[in-house]
Amino acid sequence: MTDRLYYTDARLDRFTAAVLDITDDGRRVVLDRTAFYPTSGGQPHDVGTLGGIAVVDVIDEEERIAHCLAGPIGVPIGSMLVGQVDMTRRVDHMQQHTGQHLLSAMLTDEFGWPTVSVHFGDDTNTVDVACEDFDPTTLAAIERRANTLIVQNRRVTVSFENAADAAGLRKPSDRDGELRIVTIEGIDRSACGGTHVDGTGEIGALLLRRAEKTKGHTRIEFVCGHRAVSRARLDAELLTKAARMLSAAPHDLPGLVEQQMQRLTEGERERKRLASELARYQATAMWAASVPDRDGVRRITVSVTGAVKDAEPLAQQLVALGSCAVVVTNTEAGGVLMATAADTGIDAGQRLRAALQGVGGRGGGSPRLAQGAVPDPSLLHAVLEHLAFLPPLPEPLA
Repeated sequence: MTDRLYYTDARLDRFTAAVLDITDDGRRVVLDRTAFYPTSGGQPHDVGTLGGIAVVDVIDEEERIAHCLAGPIGVPIGSMLVGQVDMTRRVDHMQQHTGQHLLSAMLTDEFGWPTVSVHFGDDTNTVDVACEDFDPTTLAAIERRANTLIVQNRRVTVSFENAADAAGLRKPSDRDGELRIVTIEGIDRSACGGTHVDGTGEIGALLLRRAEKTKGHTRIEFVCGHRAVSRARLDAELLTKAARMLSAAPHDLPGLVEQQMQRLTEGERERKRLASELARYQATAMWAASVPDRDGVRRITVSVTGAVKDAEPLAQQLVALGSCAVVVTNTEAGGVLMATAADTGIDAGQRLRAALQGVGGRGGGSPRLAQGAVPDPSLLHAVLEHLAFLPPLPEPLA
């Protein structure tokens, strides 16, 4: 078995231990005791060094804890090694985890929203609570209440109790035997194997960033401690930068952004109107300049440098004039679009699909409009030839 030193001393950062097992060519080590916390209960694992080699993962194997190293340890079983835990990461995890206990307890006791699940991430954390009709305007009030409890610096203690005798737990445990109980004085009692601070004051600030509905519950995103301060600082810098670009104060940004969005919508609407008008003029000129074939169909080709779909308004205006079939190509990207007027009797989807399949391309669409691409732009000539939009290339001289 591995003795879990972090169970009784979450601040122990340096320790010595004996090697019980070594596998994976010396990169996976089991010790007789460890201060390294393994990924468990949603809390990420610790990092640091073992015998001077970086610890990149810590895995809970029930009775034992495996330390995954960046390189082979190079010592025999039974050797004594020194472990060093990265306390910057550890303290951050202690702040996040204790903050979650306090938040979950408060949401249950004061709002009647029990916690359904928890996720701790490298940047942010989330807690899912059983609440279907969450009012986002209450987020600030919940945050204030949580921080009021934090600054009271309630004691956080760890005890070991028999599961049959452990009373007052926020969530009943389904485990038998001895339980590790983490208690926040007057706020919470939970069975938990994670690392925690000694008093709620050490959580620092608790910042609720947002809430959203998910699968009949509400997901609340939060950060605590140094991470909360860093996140708030980043948010402030982003707001200040955006405000400076608009020559405004940060608190004026929502109104300005709304105005800009309205102007953008109006501008896009006007752009589309002008593009449609321009396409109509261009289409009229191109249609008049084209010569019908012996079937009375005007076959018009258009070459573009951008996406062929952007030329769809022009193609639609052309076929609206009747007796017209249009092919749009991009000779660099290999894209192709085809549009046909109903009176031509040409099914654009079928024709283009067959032409593309003949050269290993893919595409299709409706009888009036179709789109696709070829694997090599040089194959567009064969596609146009198949669609009868240009004469075949001359046979090479013998």
